[in-house]
Amino acid sequence: MNRVLKVALLCGLAATVASCGTVRNILPFGLGGSDAPQARATEGQRISVLEFEQQLAPSAALSGRDFFLPGPQPAAAWTQPGGNPENAVEHVVAAPEFAVAWRRDIGAGSSDTRQVMAPVVADNGRVFVLDGEATVTAVDSASGSVAWKVSVKPDEKEFQRGLLDFNLFGGSSTGGGFGGGVAVGGGKVFIASGYRTVTAVDQGTGAVLWTTPVDVPIHGAPTVSGGRVYVVDVENQMLALDVNTGRQVWAYRGIPEPARIMRATSPAVTGDTVIAPFSSGELVALRASTGQPVWQQVLSRTSRTSALSEIRDIAGRPVVSRGVVYAISHSGLMSAIDVPTGQPKWQLPVAGVNAPLPVGDVVYLVSKTGELTVVNRDSGQVYWTRDLNEGRVRQEGGFFGFWDRTVRPTWSGPLLASNRLVLVNSDGELVAFDPKTGLQTASLRLGAPAFIAPAAYNGALYVLTDKGTLVSIR
Repeated sequence: MNRVLKVALLCGLAATVASCGTVRNILPFGLGGSDAPQARATEGQRISVLEFEQQLAPSAALSGRDFFLPGPQPAAAWTQPGGNPENAVEHVVAAPEFAVAWRRDIGAGSSDTRQVMAPVVADNGRVFVLDGEATVTAVDSASGSVAWKVSVKPDEKEFQRGLLDFNLFGGSSTGGGFGGGVAVGGGKVFIASGYRTVTAVDQGTGAVLWTTPVDVPIHGAPTVSGGRVYVVDVENQMLALDVNTGRQVWAYRGIPEPARIMRATSPAVTGDTVIAPFSSGELVALRASTGQPVWQQVLSRTSRTSALSEIRDIAGRPVVSRGVVYAISHSGLMSAIDVPTGQPKWQLPVAGVNAPLPVGDVVYLVSKTGELTVVNRDSGQVYWTRDLNEGRVRQEGGFFGFWDRTVRPTWSGPLLASNRLVLVNSDGELVAFDPKTGLQTASLRLGAPAFIAPAAYNGALYVLTDKGTLVSIR
């Protein structure tokens, strides 16, 4: 250690010790400061300013009351990122033994330049996944064997030339080629990618049927319904494409918003209404046939203690159940909205990046701080709240015990499967909780962090880890 660094460290140590009231008077050479009486804070209770932003509390009217949950039903298909076009799957038969059946590496995992973001979809005995390099893999759901692989990543020179052309016309190349997602419908697999393409391939063979270039990268997964593929690009433009030709049918442009969460959110479709989530916090209902707006709500709530509330992204999929759409934004507002009128039925001050889960009488939601909350579907009153990170918070990094950072796992889900509420987390766990009490009942090690909620198909759960490993849980 050189002399300058030693002097700097000693000076810093002296200044730090001098600032401590308990030892100030014993320091030599006047470092202890004046002999004048020093002001002291009175004894009292410490209160976290963050608690002012957490206003969810169990309702006294619901204390001790039970709620209804339907029994599990077979999941014969999981064709969309949310299971179906409404993103609403209540209770499925999946993984009753809660044991790993097989693992399969499907391609590139996440890195500094790419992200694994696409939820798993499944149909006709196969599971379809997208890796961090825009390669789609079809995997046999029972054995884990690979049926085919198709890359939708363009030639590097062609891609860079396309970025240059796009910039010359005033566009932005920010965002790179990562992200996107897959959906299945009508014997086709539809792939949206960060390389500014939407592609359809044959579900059985992987043969490319059509590819449609778009102007801006797509980081979210598509939704397929009524003969159309719906995608939202990173500049908050909603596109509807024909499933047979890839031709653009209509487009709707929301308010551009540069800050967003790295989640592959998807629109919800119910009847002739498409519910589009945007990173601006807008939730917009559009006519599926024409793209004309029906209503709009902004899920935004400014926090006094967190600048991150300015990120208004609706990163979790909106869920339509019994004529109500449930959606939650990163900026701190969860809302239940009547689909025909667009009028909120109730709202809660909670921030999240996962899709809500309406089941039976209740709605499950996970906040971005890792709290699992159960609310009454009709009133929005809270039954209970559980801290998923209890016993999981730890200190990492630092220098000889200084400047440690507090690490809290992030959670993705939930999904109600065979009477278990299951979630994955960034510690690489698949964790099961009692859906009535919130108490943990089981856990599995996945071998890598997981940021994508599980999918259910033919009695199994499927989890795609951040390293690009597909795990089947029976």
